[in-house]
Amino acid sequence: MTDTTTSVSGGCYCGKVRYQAVSVNRNVIECHCTQCRKQAGHRYATAASTQAGVSIEGEGVISWFRASDEAERGFCSHCGSHLFWRSLTDDKMVLLAGSIDDDSGLRLTSHIFVEDKGSYYDIDDGLPQFKGYDTPHQPD
Repeated sequence: MTDTTTSVSGGCYCGKVRYQAVSVNRNVIECHCTQCRKQAGHRYATAASTQAGVSIEGEGVISWFRASDEAERGFCSHCGSHLFWRSLTDDKMVLLAGSIDDDSGLRLTSHIFVEDKGSYYDIDDGLPQFKGYDTPHQPD
């Protein structure tokens, strides 16, 4: 591991799905896009890894929802816990931060798709905010 990556373990609420992941980026990104909010019921905090770096026990219990032409989202079909987002075009896979067993040095570092955020909350933690993945947001 490096100063910017770590290994983590995690799983779903009911315990039927468990995972181990290596080379997980310590920077947690919180997405506020409509798609993430609709699926998760609120914000979507993730830590990036690779599909090759994640091993899963209970993979047969995971349901994969193809959210777009580029990605699908994995959740436990027994308890409904949101666990993964993986790319269909490359090796990228992200873990839902709330499914990780402990913090392993992870820290929230930025917010993306902030112009899509819900009207019922504010983003006021002082962290960088982006209109999309990488276009800086300049609040009014």
